[in-house]
Amino acid sequence: MTTLAPLPYSVQWADTHITLLNQQALPSITEFIELHSVDDVYDSILTLKVRGAPAIGLTAAFGVALGAKQETTSELGEFKKNVTRHIEKLASSRPTAVNLFWALKRMENTLQAAQSISTAKEALVSEAKAIFAEDEEMCRKIGEHGLSLFTRGDSILTHCNAGGIATARYGTALAPFHLAKERDFPLKVYACETRPVLQGARLTAWELMQAGVDVTLISDNMAAHTIHQKRINGIIVGADRIAANGDTANKIGTLGLAILAKHFGIPFYVAAPSSTFDLSIESGTSIPIEERNEAEITFIQGVRIAPENVKTFNPAFDVTPNHLITSIITENGIITPDFIKNIPHFVN
Repeated sequence: MTTLAPLPYSVQWADTHITLLNQQALPSITEFIELHSVDDVYDSILTLKVRGAPAIGLTAAFGVALGAKQETTSELGEFKKNVTRHIEKLASSRPTAVNLFWALKRMENTLQAAQSISTAKEALVSEAKAIFAEDEEMCRKIGEHGLSLFTRGDSILTHCNAGGIATARYGTALAPFHLAKERDFPLKVYACETRPVLQGARLTAWELMQAGVDVTLISDNMAAHTIHQKRINGIIVGADRIAANGDTANKIGTLGLAILAKHFGIPFYVAAPSSTFDLSIESGTSIPIEERNEAEITFIQGVRIAPENVKTFNPAFDVTPNHLITSIITENGIITPDFIKNIPHFVN
């Protein structure tokens, strides 16, 4: 058995600050930055220095704890008001990834239950650490369940980055590949580049190479040809929000891959922790889709690639309807259709 190649934790609590792997700098530079304020945390989420739904939630939770520790008021009511403002600010950073709101709700509940400022500060740090530890364990279990769906020698396609650097550890969609490498279970991975900001090329390819996983990078428009020519056995992606009926929001381009999977008759898997489910919404039509700055598609690494003043449309996510999803892999097991009936048995 080989040893799993260590990956850096993308988010780390350092008591007086948060240490963050700057995913904007990868793959050319492995840079860790320090976040010393709630404003720093907000900016890191907004500018994609941290990305991936679980990692966003973890960072926000630590951000609340950091803001609370820095509060100097001696009046409990005022303290709670100030920390609540921190929570509201962080909640406004990105609209689609439900893990952000799930983590912040846990922090808010912890805040409101506290009977003193000192116990509130301690409890908020403890809760953020608990969220982190739970996410690491959830990702490992997702990897176990996901790997059970693959056969030795399979070729699997993935999109965006749902790996260890997007979570506490291991990842969601990439977790089976990390565990497969640890267990000498051969798999070939094909990673779509994931325009417009190239999370597949910059992050997934880098992460899997660091772990010694057999990974091949392709451009997004090569997916159909690759599935056909390389005899891809399945597609696995992460998720930013999953509705009660199984409709899944994930990085833009995911819907197209699900349609291709249907055409070629191969399974399309979604891997996500239970915290990514939003049972308050019935279907994907209610999931808010973030639209980002036009510069992400008119520039690449600061170089303009499109005419000035061209009209742009830059949604960060699309929604894959449940009928295109073979199964959803969670830490609690593998959910199969009928999703409306089965999801509540796996998600609290």
